This record gives sequence, C-alpha cells and structure tokens, in this order.
Amino acid sequence: MYDFVDEHGILVHQYGPHTFHTNDKQLMDFMNLFGEWIPYRLTCGAEINGKCTPTPFNFQTVDDFFDEKTATEIKEKFVKAFPGRKIVTVVEALNSSEPVIRQYAQFLFDNDYSLYTAKQWGVSASEIDPSVLKRVPLRLGYEVGYFDDTYQVMPKISYTAFFEQLFHHPNITVKLGVDALECISLCDETGRVSVNGDKDAIVVYTGPLDCLLSLKYGALPYRSLRFEWHYEPIDSKQDMPVVAYPQAEGYTRIVEYKKLPVQAVKGTSYEVEYSLPFVAGQTQEPYYPVLTEESQEQYWRYAAEAKKFSNLFLCGRLAEFQYFNMDQALAHALSTAENILNHGF
Repeated sequence: MYDFVDEHGILVHQYGPHTFHTNDKQLMDFMNLFGEWIPYRLTCGAEINGKCTPTPFNFQTVDDFFDEKTATEIKEKFVKAFPGRKIVTVVEALNSSEPVIRQYAQFLFDNDYSLYTAKQWGVSASEIDPSVLKRVPLRLGYEVGYFDDTYQVMPKISYTAFFEQLFHHPNITVKLGVDALECISLCDETGRVSVNGDKDAIVVYTGPLDCLLSLKYGALPYRSLRFEWHYEPIDSKQDMPVVAYPQAEGYTRIVEYKKLPVQAVKGTSYEVEYSLPFVAGQTQEPYYPVLTEESQEQYWRYAAEAKKFSNLFLCGRLAEFQYFNMDQALAHALSTAENILNHGF
C-alpha cells in the first residue's frame, strides 16, 4: 500500500492501486483511529475489441457489443432468469438454461475472462479455482462502480501517512532491510519458534509459508507483478482510473493515478502492469497465491506442519494462501491479535 508523490507532483501507489472498502463499521472505525479518509467510489473498465466498457460488466456492456434487438433480448432474459438479483457470476451465466444468456457469457469469457486469467495467473481458466472467476460479477442493470460496500474510501493524505500514524506507538519497532527468515528458527523437538534466539517470542508470520518451511513440500505457486511507469503531458490517458486490457499483448491493465484519487495536476502518471511467476530467491515480490486444487492441497500440508509450533501464527494473503481484499486482510489481522490474547500469551 506504499504510496508517494512522484517527480511530476502526482500521488502514486508503488505496488498497484489500493482503495479501502468494507461493510464492517468496526473495521472502518479502526482505520479512522490512524488517519482521515475521504469517500471514493472506484470505477474500472475493460477494453474489448477496441471499446472500453464498465467492469463489473453491466447492461451498458450488452449495449456496447450487440445490436439493439439482441441487446434487449439479452437483458430481458437475464432479468427473467435471475429475478430480484442485482448481480450474477459469469459461472452462473455460462451454466444458464437460456441459450441467449449462455452465448453472452461465452462472449465475455472468450474476450475477457479467459484471456485475462491466462495472463494474470499463468494458467488456463479451466485450471483456476472458480472463486477467482467469480470475483468480477455481471451487474443486472446500468449501475457502475467496482464495489458495492457501505464504506468506500481513500486516505485524505496518503497510505504512507496512515502507516506512520499506525506505527507511532512505544510498543512498536519497525526494522527494514531485514530478512526475517534469517532471524527465525523452528525447533521440532520443543514445538516452538524462536526469533534471534528468543524462545518466548510470539511470531506472527505473513510471508510465503513454503519459504518458512524450507520448501519442504515444494514451492507454492505465487504470481508477481512488473510495473512500467510512464508520464505524459496530457489531461487523460483512459476513461477510467483502472482499465484491464485482456486482448493486449503481454500487459494486463493500466492504472492512471491522477484519478486515484482525483488530483488537480497537469499531465498524467500511469503504470502498465505485467503479471509473471514468482520465483523464490529472486528480487520479485510474491503478490497473489495461484489457487488451484493441486496448490491448495499442497498448502494444507504446509499449514498442518506449521500447526506443530505453538507460538507461530499465520496471517495474511501469502501465509494463509488466500486472496484477501484490504478489509479482509485487516479483519484477519485483528482476529489473529484476538486469538493470541485469548491464548494467554
């Protein structure tokens, strides 16, 4: 979530776009303890066949790619097939008994979901866990906006300022440039983890679990990202702050930061994202666990191994091998803290 003001005076996110959204007031209250937040409703799009359409895909998408008669039929069939529903998953649409709905879903699958999945995850859509495909649903209406949560915000100053406030506590010491794995020792005999020889330490581990356990069961698959940074002396690069390019060669999406949040600045800074496999021991950062049936079985072998150590707690996207949004990551962090306290440590 680290952000900074670049040489052109534009606040950018070093590691990809982040917006905070949640339906949980307690999580929002926690965030308010360490910074001021402003309302921000993220809009995203996907460029298909040279046309930018909203994501999640909505009825505007139907209008964008089909003639009026066909578009009307598709929308009517959706409303009838899913009464009272505001969203459906592409998986549901692909399995619909209505041929028109299936054909529309197949159009989106062929021109977006399957192509983006292959680039983002490095595997075919048939191999990826269905939960990944369900992350971007289809809206049954013309509403735009990537999220529907009650609270959708961005920091008034910056995420970096938020973390500076969060860390401003006498019980917190931050050490940078330290390889945690060189400090941590696991003792099978005692079932304890020590940090720099301290056997009484409580260890909350957030890194890749396979690395902590010396790749005992093989390397877990993670995806990493490469960013190409650009600046142009133009008012706008694209219609929306975040646009996916499923049909483009190589890159997955472009993020334009003067729109995330909206900044009254000249010119525009943006990054082009490329997805690539994470290789342990290299300088890349692991970003996303690749969720397949095989990888999840592999992870649970590691998780069972980690349970042997009574003072070790796993938390976060990498350590728990799950895709968490920011609010989910915060919820797991607070839950882990409560779990530690309840253990009487």
